[in-house]
Formats: sequence, C-alpha cells, structure tokens
Amino acid sequence: MRQGGRPAGATRRRVLAVGALGGIVAALAPRLAVAKPEDVAAAIKKLYGDKKAADGKVKLEMPQIAENGNVVPVTVSVESAMTDADYVKAVHLFAEGNPIPAVATFYFTPLCGKAVCSTRIRMAATQNIVAVAETSKGELYTGKTEVKVTIGGCGG
Repeated sequence: MRQGGRPAGATRRRVLAVGALGGIVAALAPRLAVAKPEDVAAAIKKLYGDKKAADGKVKLEMPQIAENGNVVPVTVSVESAMTDADYVKAVHLFAEGNPIPAVATFYFTPLCGKAVCSTRIRMAATQNIVAVAETSKGELYTGKTEVKVTIGGCGG
C-alpha cells in the first residue's frame, strides 16, 4: 500500500537516510577506483598489441602543478612532416590515476598540416599523463609527464 507517493513503511526520515547514503557512496566511488600504470599499459596493449612505442617526437604541454584538477589544460604536439606518405594518424591520451585510463583520442590526416591538439582533462590526483602517437607507417611514439594536483579533480 502506498502512502503519499511513497511505498508503505518508507518514512520521510528513511527516504532521506537512503538518499544521503547514496550520495556518500557516489562521492567516494571515484576515489576508490583509480587506474594504475599497469591499466594504462593494458589499454595501450589492447590498441596496439605487443608493438613497442619509441620515446620522443611527442611533446606534452601541461602545468607541472594543477591547482584545480577539474580543468587541467593539455596540448600534445607530434613531430611529423604530415605528408601523404608519412603523417600522424592518431594521438591517444591516458591518465595513470583516473578511474578510466583512456582520456581522449584525436585523429589526423595529412590535410591537418600539423599534428597538434589541445583539450582540458579532469584529473583525480597527482599522476602521469601518457600520450601515444600512431603514424601512417605504423610507428608508435610516446611521451609522458607528471602533473601534481593540489585540489579538486575526480577526488584529489
């Protein structure tokens, strides 16, 4: 039997208590589930198998210290001639400490002229950001930088 739109036995106090408990769980969940460097490696392996990425050619521009983890600017640039014969096809961004390691993917063609992309990402806490660039020749290049998050973010 329903009383005032609530199931029978559901007092106002009980409904508020359950709602508050749900809010606490939702607030703590991002802090409990964070990716590890192994998760980033697994995500890269899922994309490219056992193909090795060489260091270099990928430059990440980010603040060393982010005062607000909710909006951390990142610019990725990859050295490439961007010709029909040799160009950057894709850039994948990964965060080693976020609940989901894959952050963003950008696709390029030779018509882009430059392999440069910018966005803002949300970071849970101090962590490494990894970028992997794939060329039209199948080569992989990687770059990594650490960003210290002081407040905000997914749980920092």
